[in-house]
Amino acid sequence: MSVFNSGQKVKVLLITHNLAGVDGVDLRRVLYSKNLYTLGMSNVTMEATTILSILKKKLAFLSGGKDRRSGLILTIPLSSDQTSMEELSTTLDYLLSIPSEKCKARGFTVIVDGRKSQWNIVKTVVLMLQNVIPAEVSLVCVVKPDEFWDKKVTHFCFWKEKDRLGFEVILVSANKLTRYIEPCQLTDDFGGSLDYDHTDWLNKRLIFEKFTKESTSLLDELSIINDSEKTSSMDKDKYLLSLCLSLSTGHELLSELQQRRFNGPAWCPMEEELLAQPQVMKLLDSLREQYTRYQELCRQRNKRTQLDEIHAKVMQVVTWLQGPGSELLKTHQAIGDSIRAAQALQQKHEEIESQHSEWFAVYVELNQQIAALLSAGEEEEVAELKALQQQLSDVCYRQAAQLESRQNVLQAAQSFHSTTQELSQQLDGLLGMLCADVAPADGASIQQNLKLLEEKLQSVEAGLTSLRQKGALLLEQMCSQPSWSLEETESPAGEQQDNVQQIQAVMEEMQLRKQRCEDMVDVRRLKMLQMVQLFKCEEDALQAVEWLGELLDALLKTHVRLGDDSQETRNMLDKHRKFVDVAQSTYDYGRQLLQATVVLCQSLRCTTRSSGDTLPRLNRVWKQFSVSAEERQQRLELALNFHTTAEKVLQQECVEAELLDEVDSLGKTLLDRLTMPVIFPDGYTHTCHFIALVCLGATEAIYKHNTDILSFNLKKASLKA
Repeated sequence: MSVFNSGQKVKVLLITHNLAGVDGVDLRRVLYSKNLYTLGMSNVTMEATTILSILKKKLAFLSGGKDRRSGLILTIPLSSDQTSMEELSTTLDYLLSIPSEKCKARGFTVIVDGRKSQWNIVKTVVLMLQNVIPAEVSLVCVVKPDEFWDKKVTHFCFWKEKDRLGFEVILVSANKLTRYIEPCQLTDDFGGSLDYDHTDWLNKRLIFEKFTKESTSLLDELSIINDSEKTSSMDKDKYLLSLCLSLSTGHELLSELQQRRFNGPAWCPMEEELLAQPQVMKLLDSLREQYTRYQELCRQRNKRTQLDEIHAKVMQVVTWLQGPGSELLKTHQAIGDSIRAAQALQQKHEEIESQHSEWFAVYVELNQQIAALLSAGEEEEVAELKALQQQLSDVCYRQAAQLESRQNVLQAAQSFHSTTQELSQQLDGLLGMLCADVAPADGASIQQNLKLLEEKLQSVEAGLTSLRQKGALLLEQMCSQPSWSLEETESPAGEQQDNVQQIQAVMEEMQLRKQRCEDMVDVRRLKMLQMVQLFKCEEDALQAVEWLGELLDALLKTHVRLGDDSQETRNMLDKHRKFVDVAQSTYDYGRQLLQATVVLCQSLRCTTRSSGDTLPRLNRVWKQFSVSAEERQQRLELALNFHTTAEKVLQQECVEAELLDEVDSLGKTLLDRLTMPVIFPDGYTHTCHFIALVCLGATEAIYKHNTDILSFNLKKASLKA
């Protein structure tokens, strides 16, 4: 298919006809140039990188100079070498794509430097301009060599072709070019002062196009990304790097475009530079705007991702605590039936606590993350985060309370079982002591055993009291356990009730065992007290015999004087009567003790012990004392009658009773104890009745004697204090 339309075909044919008679003009080259012209008019955007080798040849350039109509000056420096029309056409197409439409409307002034070229090449270039930029060209200045083309001008007069060409063509020498263009707008090749560096221009152009292309592409990608749902961190890093490079390149390019070109004294920016600056700034602004949007989008997405991750972690913690964590606690509600079982449960609970600690550590980390997000979050995010934080805190604190409550229950259970074990051992020891036979050698050992028995009983009582307290504490701990959440199933009530019944059963069992031991202690205490009384009675009966013997000995050896006067005799008689009363009391006390000994032996079923020869000795001494005392009485009475009639005025002598204070005090204490009545309700009248009376009297005498001794000791202790 032909690339020319009908109008273009006519135009090409006319130009070809006109050039047919021109010397050295290659018709195929001209047609090829027309084809390039047509392609150059297409909408395909040409880039400097694709024709870099052509642009480096400087076949044409825009120096930045302007004619008097402010139109741009396009310079075509023809060289002595054969110029490629194809490359020249490509260069012109590229250069003409740079200025704006407004600038193009002012028209171009084209300087064709033919001083180093052939005439036919110049003509071909001029005709090419007609096809490439007919509407934009207002003037074509062909710079000719001096007197070189004069004879050939008549062959082809450009001014005659003005109407057909569409622009004016003049032949002018270089030194007369200033008639049409100001010297400051001409380069030094034409005697002007305008600086132009083609290499610098080309480098800037390459940078500008690269920046424009990359920035546009990056903007398109950012626009697509900003409208998409997801962006990976790798894409973010890639675009961030690309953007930084583009911004750096753009700023450097803008700085280059805004600075003085070539450090010329009369510098003015090129038109294309003036056009490029707002484009660069616009691209930079667009890049910043898109990147700001991209950063905000990434921030929002990152925040949303963080929220989603936190939500997922929160639900993971909540799900575990309300699921497996709660089930672990619910399935371990027992308290054990011994200290060893309670310790095993404690070890299992520590394992459960260790598992919970890992999730509580996650809770602490999540709580810190949520707090950090709350400090910089938006209103909707704050509400969502607070709801998550509240849900997480409620579940964690509730689970921690369950763990703490379970720990308290286990500690109370261990203390309860430990006290139970100690109390059981104490009861076993007390029972063993009660079941052992009592065969003491004397009363002191019985007193010691009785004291030990009382101490053990007190220890058991204290242990039972402690057990009741710890059992009550354990029940309180079990009843005060926090309730489970509504979403969770309740703890089985049966197991809790079993624990309560177990505790109550243990305390009841210990109470029954203690009661049985108390009953046995009462029996053992009574038996041991009776044995103490038996030994005491035997000892005191022997002491009475000794006392009575001492009284008899004193009566026979010391009570021999009858007194020197009546008063003395009367006093001695009174003393004798008192002395006899003391002896009578001692004798009666001894008989009562011996009678009590018989009764206690029968009560204790102790057939191996009896009064022996104590009673005959007591009776024998008493009979001797009675005869002696009667004789002494009779003598004193005779002496009193004698002294009473003989000595009536003698002074009465003061008498001190200090000889037997200690014995008398002890006897009175024992007599007070024994005077306490023992009343038998059966009313025996024979031997049994007699024994009961004797036992009663002996008991009263002993109790009275013990009471007197106790009173004496208390008075003595107070005096010492």
